[in-house]
Amino acid sequence: MTDPCSAKGCQETATWALLWNNPKLHTPDRRKTWLACEEHRASLSDFLGARGFLKDVEPHS
Repeated sequence: MTDPCSAKGCQETATWALLWNNPKLHTPDRRKTWLACEEHRASLSDFLGARGFLKDVEPHS
């Protein structure tokens, strides 16, 4: 079974892992993960980045 993209309504296979945390809620070393397909990588990264939450983007296999 493949992992789906985290974008609302998207069922494409995720190829990227967006690692993030909310510093108001999480310790600095904690990482939450959103998965993204190629189409939604930029929009999800922009959403997290605009809030200062995005820490890293890695390939997801």
